[in-house]
Amino acid sequence: MDQPRRFSEGMYRHIKRPAFDPSWPQSWIDSYDYDGFSVWPGRSARGFRVAYRNRFARTVDYLLAAKPAGGRVLDLAAAQGNFSIVLAALGYQVTWNDLRDDIIDYVRLKTDRTDIRFLPGNIFDLPVEQVGRFDAVIATEIIEHVAHPDDFLRKLAGFLEPGGVIVLTTPNGRYFRNTLPRFSDCPDPSQFEAVQFKPDADGHIFLLYPDEIVSLAAKAGLKVDRLSFFNNPLTAENLKTRYLSPILPYGLVDAIERATQALPEGIVQRLHLQSAALLSRA
Repeated sequence: MDQPRRFSEGMYRHIKRPAFDPSWPQSWIDSYDYDGFSVWPGRSARGFRVAYRNRFARTVDYLLAAKPAGGRVLDLAAAQGNFSIVLAALGYQVTWNDLRDDIIDYVRLKTDRTDIRFLPGNIFDLPVEQVGRFDAVIATEIIEHVAHPDDFLRKLAGFLEPGGVIVLTTPNGRYFRNTLPRFSDCPDPSQFEAVQFKPDADGHIFLLYPDEIVSLAAKAGLKVDRLSFFNNPLTAENLKTRYLSPILPYGLVDAIERATQALPEGIVQRLHLQSAALLSRA
């Protein structure tokens, strides 16, 4: 990694596991299943669990390094609220935001905290005075689903206080198996509606390349303070390694991950599925 790890899986202890109730709404049941794969003890979907942990770690590490606890943080597209719960426990003033308001009470089941602010809806459509300004915005696995990542970053930058930062994670466009088009190679953004872009199976429209993250950040008045790549094919159980990783010790999978991250930068970028960026005002 490009900085000492501050995250530990012990932080997951702040995310309570409520007793499952089959009468819950389907959105709660789906969220509970996702959390079972992600943060609660168990061996099911092990590759997903490890890859999620690494993404969680990058996000928390970048935020802790850039902004001290106590600052205001917007958790964008926060869904099950795992980041919101952990960051609130670490001392941040957290605003949870998601398009869905039906899972807010599910998130509340997972924490005893009452200081998380819930703000459902499309945050870009809400009045600025209602949303407020933030010392940090975290946007994990979102930008790859939007047709206008340039506009997305510009709008996020508008939520920042002076000196504020954005922590961004997204699938890495330079990963050797990526077949989606480069955003910067596509027609003028004003023509997007006239062009048919077919998302992949995960709903990704564009997977941003490292140079695109730098250039799009600059257009939004931001600069890239940190940019790193993680989750090699073994860690993420890609290329049929899902048959191998479950029988390997966690420590060995992590050791191989560290080894691939120590390779020359060009190879690192081609070999890892995920990227993480810390953006600040230029």
